[in-house]
Amino acid sequence: MKRKRPFTEILSNVAPLKKRTTSSKHSLKDSKNVKPLTQLHFSIDRSIVRSCSLCGLSYTQGAIGDESLHKTHCARIRKGMEWGKEEERERLKYGSSAVEVDDDVYLKGRESGRIISVDAACGGKIGHRVSTFLQTVNEALSAPSMESDALKSSRVYLFLLKTSETTTATREKIVGCIVAQRIEHAMEIASSSEPSGQDPSSSLSLVHVEGNLFCNPRPLPTPMGIARLFVSSAHRRKGIAQALLNAAARTFVHGCTLNPARGEVAFSQPTSLGKSVMENWGKGGVRIYEEHVRKKKSDS
Repeated sequence: MKRKRPFTEILSNVAPLKKRTTSSKHSLKDSKNVKPLTQLHFSIDRSIVRSCSLCGLSYTQGAIGDESLHKTHCARIRKGMEWGKEEERERLKYGSSAVEVDDDVYLKGRESGRIISVDAACGGKIGHRVSTFLQTVNEALSAPSMESDALKSSRVYLFLLKTSETTTATREKIVGCIVAQRIEHAMEIASSSEPSGQDPSSSLSLVHVEGNLFCNPRPLPTPMGIARLFVSSAHRRKGIAQALLNAAARTFVHGCTLNPARGEVAFSQPTSLGKSVMENWGKGGVRIYEEHVRKKKSDS
């Protein structure tokens, strides 16, 4: 039988632990290398929603989806949207829904481009490209999406700007567009000399449109309405809007050139920038019409 060793004997064979000592010199050195702690605060009163000063879109900072959407939207607002080779091949194959109306338009600053007219309700790659760009335009103008019935009676005029991105390749970008649609009636803009509230030729009150813009409420026959007008911010003041409007007035009604000075063209409640373009291009004859937007079921 194996003899058990006494506990005191076991302890005597264990080497004594050495006490760890540190000189005061090393202690002071280590204390100097220790970085001070920083108290972090979690703030819930500061919003992480940002509004871009360039495109006006509000997005959540830090959200990958929101930031990606803002980056794409902002680039289109400022520089336009690419018109690819696939869209051009489709246009040449099905020319009836997308035709070239001006092949060489020169702008201020030695730039040039062309204007194509597209059926607003067309499908395929062209339809997808146009629909995507119109979504950007609606966001920029704070305008509702156009209903399918309105799109069927509309044509979209696109300004394609030539951009030489490399020494060997020349690409095109959609930098401006207007949506022209068939309408029946519009209102004449009241002159600044008329009282701001009463139509002098009737008992009806003037219709307030925007700022100091008023209209006589009497409906007048008008064949074409401009539902949307947009030019990317980097390419404004070059004559793109006027070129698009001239193309629409010349080709929208087959065989008949419309004259805005005679009240044959109307705008759908323009913004301040659109009002300036309307007045300069139409020479005081452009009218205003109310775009019919289908109400949601919850609003009925």
